[in-house]
Amino acid sequence: MLFQWELSGAPPAEVERNFWKTARGSAELRFLANRMFEAAATDQPEADRLIQEHTEHWRLERLAAIDRGILRLAISELKRQTAPPAVIINEALELAHKFSEADAAGFINGVLDAVRRSLEQAAGESAP
Repeated sequence: MLFQWELSGAPPAEVERNFWKTARGSAELRFLANRMFEAAATDQPEADRLIQEHTEHWRLERLAAIDRGILRLAISELKRQTAPPAVIINEALELAHKFSEADAAGFINGVLDAVRRSLEQAAGESAP
């Protein structure tokens, strides 16, 4: 859905409707996928800022659309602490291995690790 959203520019609700016209999944899977997509779409401006902040000499537009989607999804999940950071990053790397170029996983790993450290540091600074 993130890839379709990126390419179409359609509102998230429309992307979800169109996605499930051809994709199959249980009600539970649909609920989870929609929740993750909606969260990543909502968090996209902050995720893009973090990606830019933690990539040297790369403009966001130069990244492959699939890699932007993977990074946005993982950053949203890291921010929301939906699972341990290592699990979130590992899942992102599996997506990169499956859907992106051969060298994308290493790049994505580096960016997500830097974002993870930044988020943990920010959380530590805001703790009483």
